[in-house]
Amino acid sequence: MTTSTALGTDGAVLPQPAIVLVRPQLGENIGKAARAMLNFGLTDLRLVAPRDGWPNPGAGPAASGADSVLENARLFDSVAEAVADCENVYATTVRKRGVTKPVVRPDEAAAAIHAGPGRSAILFGPERSGLDTDDVAVARTILTVPINPEFGSLNLAQAVILVAYEWSKAEKLAQPPVTEIDPPAPQAELDGMIAQLDAMLDQAGYFFPPDRASVTRRMLRTLLTKPRWSSQEVRTVRGILSTLDRPRPSRG
Repeated sequence: MTTSTALGTDGAVLPQPAIVLVRPQLGENIGKAARAMLNFGLTDLRLVAPRDGWPNPGAGPAASGADSVLENARLFDSVAEAVADCENVYATTVRKRGVTKPVVRPDEAAAAIHAGPGRSAILFGPERSGLDTDDVAVARTILTVPINPEFGSLNLAQAVILVAYEWSKAEKLAQPPVTEIDPPAPQAELDGMIAQLDAMLDQAGYFFPPDRASVTRRMLRTLLTKPRWSSQEVRTVRGILSTLDRPRPSRG
């Protein structure tokens, strides 16, 4: 099984956290969770007693290409077995469970995981009810997010992506390609375009009445100098104006 690693604060190589889905109900939700994981570089997926068994035909299409995560997912009968190799276990929940444990946000958990030492696991409960008290009791820390108290419902993939994103911030993941923006056109080019348009509008009788011409020209200049025109954009507009200004060939 291929897993990514991170460097702890002491420079030691740390394994990535395991994402543990406890009694997940729908294969589609497992697939969506796998997709969320791989988006942010996580691949260690562990399933505890999925309701509909495993593998599940609904997971693949929902994973949208995160097939490697599903193929390497490991199946366990209990939470204790799933986290047996982990020194740090986090239980995601938004409700108080009658268990007194430290409570952290996703960013705080991510910082602790990266600081190490040891392997970490993050537990996510079934879609309908979340983790039960016995599940939370296995964990050492409760992980929760500030959320609308009137509507504290996150779906499984949403919960996974929140946690995975915070963990990924310290990783050097590839960034989306950057498209270079052309530099602004020199003022002389912009003035030339405005003068060309001004002359065409003047010839067409646009500046009427005459006593309003200066105000109209000022408004036109303000409009045309608001955008960050590039030289290519200026040339394009001037080409359009030149085409409009040419006599049209007669068709007959």
